Amino acid sequence: MTHLLPEWHPQWGVMLAWPHPDTDWARLLTAAESTYTDIARAVLAREHLLVLCRDEAHGAHIRQRLAEAGADLTRLHLHALPYNDTWARDFGPIAVTRDGSTRLLDFTFNGWGGKFAADQDNAVNGRLTWSVPRESVDLVLEGGSIDTDGEGVLLTTRHCLLNPNRNPHLDEATISARLKEALGVHDIWWLSEGHLEGDDTDAHVDTLARFCDARTIAYVQCNDPDDSHYPALQAMQAELEALADRHRLTLVPLPMAIAQYDEDGERLPATYANFLIINDAVLMPTYACKTDAEALERLQGAFPRHEVIGIDCRPLIAQHGSLHCVTMQLPEGVCPVEGDR
Repeated sequence: MTHLLPEWHPQWGVMLAWPHPDTDWARLLTAAESTYTDIARAVLAREHLLVLCRDEAHGAHIRQRLAEAGADLTRLHLHALPYNDTWARDFGPIAVTRDGSTRLLDFTFNGWGGKFAADQDNAVNGRLTWSVPRESVDLVLEGGSIDTDGEGVLLTTRHCLLNPNRNPHLDEATISARLKEALGVHDIWWLSEGHLEGDDTDAHVDTLARFCDARTIAYVQCNDPDDSHYPALQAMQAELEALADRHRLTLVPLPMAIAQYDEDGERLPATYANFLIINDAVLMPTYACKTDAEALERLQGAFPRHEVIGIDCRPLIAQHGSLHCVTMQLPEGVCPVEGDR
């Protein structure tokens, strides 16, 4: 029997792909590296960190940055290989257990429906040598598009998974069947509503609504009728409330972050739902605005046994993602080994 592991399952560590001048981070590199350093330091204080780098010199640069930041380097693992971009959540491996053994599922990543080059990103999992078996799955799927309660339920959005830019030859029933088979889930909760402006992912669920435990979902709430997100997020809230009534769930509303814009006036996808659960802590994106404190307080209430740590993610939303998007957790027993190819 296959079982999809929830994010709060005990972790070996977290995977990051570090920005460099040949990625889209070039014009924001200093700021982006500052955010990555803060994420890395927080992870290394609690577990291992797998960092993809472009070459040996880049790896040395990363090691020096983290050393200067006071990070625990004994749990740092640097692996040099090519990658197009740094959104590890969407091309990283998805861990399941099957008959008591852990396996990594390697789905196809097509750059969020062909929006961006993704050939090197899609090859990353196969170029790393893992401590557990890796299985290729012939289905386009990004890690940020799904979430699980760890008990056989998958939470996702129709706007993403049923988008014709992913698996155009498959309908909802077929995609559901394929996901249930590959991930070992028995029920899929589809959200039809909800989106964020500036989001390139076609409404990844990790920008909108997340399991905090098997009975609790935190979600982005918009109460301002003058906000362009109001109709869609109110409709999503109604969907979640119906799920909560049906399945006896607790809902934790996270505030809509104060609107953030780029230099061209485009709204950026600032969301507090894009948090990362690690061993004994939750890393939550912040945006240097007055809603940060409320979001931290509400998320702390949802994770009473974890330390909730705010990480300034303004550089990340400038590239249309946030904290969860650049990370992929790896459960206990899963780690990279020597012999990358």
